[in-house]
Amino acid sequence: MALHKLPESELKVMDFVWSQGETTAKATAAYMEEAFGWKKNTTYTVLKNLGIKGFIERIDPGFKCVPLVSRESVGRAESRTLLDKFYHGSVSGLFSAFLDDKVISEEEMKEIKELLDKY
Repeated sequence: MALHKLPESELKVMDFVWSQGETTAKATAAYMEEAFGWKKNTTYTVLKNLGIKGFIERIDPGFKCVPLVSRESVGRAESRTLLDKFYHGSVSGLFSAFLDDKVISEEEMKEIKELLDKY
């Protein structure tokens, strides 16, 4: 399945579903209400859309929600979109932006070097 960029609302719901591994629509709605002030119907609509898009599976009874895609696979798709959209596919351009803004710590730099050495 080709992953599509998730709107912020869907990403918030997926973040909760991923953190639980498997949850119910009721538990998801309760969390979204507490964390973001969402109404139950809003959460149920987002869950329905995620099911249509193939990100979660709805299992009855109990309207259980099971993620069908991993956080990592969505993260890779989102990263690719960012890379293509802002840096025209240039990984070095992306890293230069992080280095120029000094948002990469010395420890992260060491980890990145170790990753590069593995590949």
